[in-house]
Amino acid sequence: QVQLVESGGGLVQPGGSLRLSCAASGSAFSIYTMNWYRQPPGKQRELVAAITSGGSTNTADSVEGRFTISRDNAKNTVYLQMNSLKPEDTAVYYCNANRLFPASGGVANYWGQGTQVTVSS
Repeated sequence: QVQLVESGGGLVQPGGSLRLSCAASGSAFSIYTMNWYRQPPGKQRELVAAITSGGSTNTADSVEGRFTISRDNAKNTVYLQMNSLKPEDTAVYYCNANRLFPASGGVANYWGQGTQVTVSS
């Protein structure tokens, strides 16, 4: 079982920066793929960035070059550094942890409660 708690959201002006954190409790954090999703008002949830247990990263085209995902396994924490924020980045941002159990083919999937990011002047 993994519990995820996001923090760092808030109100920021266009062009500004925020750093989101997601603290995980429970076992085996380092083997999980960690993801940041977001859900803009009235829209579906979308994947923003992902980082594997080996440290490989991937970011959505819409945030490429502006957002960076990283993890600190010693602190059981994943981060999302968001720079050059735009009004269209306004959304609830969710942390997600998932892993595959190769022997059974099962998947473990956990979500945080979300943190609001509002980009507005």
